[in-house]
Amino acid sequence: MVERHWKGIAFREKADQYIYHLKNETLPELKAIPGFNGLSILRKETEKGVAFLIITRWETLEAIRHFSGTDLELAVVPNVVKSIMVQYDLRAEHYSVEFQSGS
Repeated sequence: MVERHWKGIAFREKADQYIYHLKNETLPELKAIPGFNGLSILRKETEKGVAFLIITRWETLEAIRHFSGTDLELAVVPNVVKSIMVQYDLRAEHYSVEFQSGS
C-alpha cells in the first residue's frame, strides 16, 4: 500500500467549506478510481489558519497516476480549493506503508 500526503492551510472562515469539498466532490471521484483505498482528513488550528494534512491510501503508485497524471508528485488542487487556502503544497509526498496496525 502507498500513502499520498498533501498539506495546506485554509482561511479559518473557509475551513468547513474545504472539508465539504473533500467529502462531497473529491471523495466520490477518488472512489471511482481502481486501487483507491481511503482518505483521512487531519486538521489543526495554527496562527495562519486551519492546517490540513490529507492522506489518501492506494494499492499502487500506478493507481495514483489515474488521479495525479504522469507526474505523481504534482498536487491536484482545483481552483475552488486554491481560493480556500492561505497556502498549500505544490507537490505531494508518497510513502510505502511498511506496517499498519488496527485497534
